[in-house]
Amino acid sequence: MLLSPRIRTKILTSIRKRVLKHHINVSGVSYEAWTQHFDERKPELLAADTDGFENGVRQLLSELGSSHTVFYHERSNRLLPQHSINATLLWSKQAADERWIFLDVFEDGPAHIAGIKPGDMLLAVDGTSYAPPDMPPFGTGQTYRLRVSDIRGENPRDIAVEVPNRRGTKARPPIVEPKSLARAIIAPSVGLLKIAYFPGAMGMRFAEALDTAVGDLNRRGCDRLIIDLRGNIGGSLGFARLASYLCAGEIPIGHSLTPGCLRTGYDRDRLPQVPMPRSRAELLLTLARFALRDKSVVLLTQGLGTQPFHNKIVLLVNEWTNSAAEMVASFAAENRLATVVGNKTAGNVLGAVNFRVGGGYWLRLPIFGWYTSRGECLEGKGVTPDVVVEVDPFLLNAGIDQPMEKALEILNGIAGRGADVSTARG
Repeated sequence: MLLSPRIRTKILTSIRKRVLKHHINVSGVSYEAWTQHFDERKPELLAADTDGFENGVRQLLSELGSSHTVFYHERSNRLLPQHSINATLLWSKQAADERWIFLDVFEDGPAHIAGIKPGDMLLAVDGTSYAPPDMPPFGTGQTYRLRVSDIRGENPRDIAVEVPNRRGTKARPPIVEPKSLARAIIAPSVGLLKIAYFPGAMGMRFAEALDTAVGDLNRRGCDRLIIDLRGNIGGSLGFARLASYLCAGEIPIGHSLTPGCLRTGYDRDRLPQVPMPRSRAELLLTLARFALRDKSVVLLTQGLGTQPFHNKIVLLVNEWTNSAAEMVASFAAENRLATVVGNKTAGNVLGAVNFRVGGGYWLRLPIFGWYTSRGECLEGKGVTPDVVVEVDPFLLNAGIDQPMEKALEILNGIAGRGADVSTARG
């Protein structure tokens, strides 16, 4: 694809304008220094080939020091495995070699359909070897030949993974969205909610699906609950419904800030307190309320009432747990509503939107900062579990899910003692 100097100039001008107007600067970056560097690089970017132009823009955006800052074409071919083949990778050292091991493989995603399992070792993609820290890129609408083996590098096999076509829109980048929600009873009285994504612009459909799932688990006698957010790619306001199921009443989940509010300063106690709307009518009223005012708010749970599994919840996270899922995890940890198990989360906790910048390109830019109910910004920090479980690749390859086993152990201990979840912490 050829990009004329005119189109490149339009793209660069739009990016510069959007960043200065909308970007939420939680890292304290000097915009003066950034724009100076941006302008200095412009001649080089205008003269580069297409790959050089794209990589140069991405490098400039990385200097903003924030997550959710992405430059992509509407037919992108540079996606993480999480967003394309619906799988995450574990950096693992095997003997003298460092390798990628498949960690989370989402149900019904391209990798799962192709037969890849957690613990499989990735040797090559289309004949090219990838070893940490080089992450193999994937695109949509393509078929890839993956060479994988067992954890010892033995029994290699070639697997064709077909990635469905996706096109970027204002609502979302061109990602393959994983299956959002699954439920099961995995032990007597123990329910499982596996949530890989919070879909939808406002989360209404997800909330309805979650209501159905929780109702079904309750009818089947669930009085202990595991919420699996490992590998969750984030998403929309649907996370607030999940948070609401962790407690009975209306309490703060956290608060979001606009760039203007962050620049001028604010009193957290004076921010408007808003529960996530329960219906489309409530949503329209809420949108109308904030149509002409600053949209910094304290987000409240919805007051869904007491659930049979309250005080007996384990929440699973790992290094690929992102964004809205981290908001749920931090809320649960701060309010002692669940025992958080696994590994520290990604620390990508900002609210973003997509801007069209020309030539088929989009800029994904964070425009809201997120702070916990105690005022902590999780961006770049993540959520540290109460119980850390390091994944052993050999056990993973043998089909043993260590974090899940730890979750069951904790819940069985709680049931045996009749204690609340806080006694399981530490």
